[in-house]
Amino acid sequence: MSVQIQPDFSYTIPIDTVGVEERVSRLNKRSIKKESKLLALKLALSMIDHTTLEGKDSEGKIIQLCNKARIPYAPLPDLPPLAAVCVYPTMVATAKKALLGTSIKTASVATAFPSGMAHLSIKLADTKFAVEQGADEIDMVISRGEFLKGNYNFIYDEIAAVKEACGRAHLKVILETGELETLENVRKASDIAMHAGADFIKTSTGKVSPAATQPVTLVMLEAIRDFYNETGQMVGMKPAGGIRKAKEALQYLVLVKETLGDAWLTPDYFRFGASSLTNDLLMQIVKQLTGVYQGIHYFSND
Repeated sequence: MSVQIQPDFSYTIPIDTVGVEERVSRLNKRSIKKESKLLALKLALSMIDHTTLEGKDSEGKIIQLCNKARIPYAPLPDLPPLAAVCVYPTMVATAKKALLGTSIKTASVATAFPSGMAHLSIKLADTKFAVEQGADEIDMVISRGEFLKGNYNFIYDEIAAVKEACGRAHLKVILETGELETLENVRKASDIAMHAGADFIKTSTGKVSPAATQPVTLVMLEAIRDFYNETGQMVGMKPAGGIRKAKEALQYLVLVKETLGDAWLTPDYFRFGASSLTNDLLMQIVKQLTGVYQGIHYFSND
């Protein structure tokens, strides 16, 4: 039995904040027109983790959410389904049943989401329960307090333990970048998560402001690029929280293409954590196809 040697995370990679912001600004000036824009809008739609994480979530709401993920807009039956439906562990079985026979993944938050303030044994039990209920993907949160104290080995060990508890399920590691304070910390947390076994790294829970931002996402994409160059292993990326407009979604896709290349432009390696983004993408797709904007009330809020 081989023993995995934990990397040394005492280093800090300096981040040129001005340079990051300038690159984001420059890439945001890219213009996508006509057929290319329609293809990009449909691609973004296929990358959405359709999410509800509210205390009032019910089985009926989850079923409606799954129906929207299967058929985003009935008048356009050829649209791609969404990538996943993300719910609390107690709602996984309902989502799994509603998505039976589709390619849509059932995702679940776990590990004392969104705070992460629980003992590891509770986090592992939370994860195992979600997987037993049928979750294909687990979205865990790191312990930001421990990270900010410099307990990097703690973060690594916690992620590795949750990864093992996931079994067959993929693991998305939420950094909650709005609480990490610096881009250097975002880079370090990204490196720790990937070395510990993350299948995806994710910006935010959506419960903290700021949530996803393009500068933070660019730093995480560059970490993924460097990890791939070092190990040959592809890790996915998921910006989540605050992405509501189709224009923003296309800007994120440009960041991915220019930083990682076409191989990452697939739901297998890039997702949006969103709820309201779905309808804005649908509005823009209809506009591209018909030349006419439809009001938001033409689309369900599920």
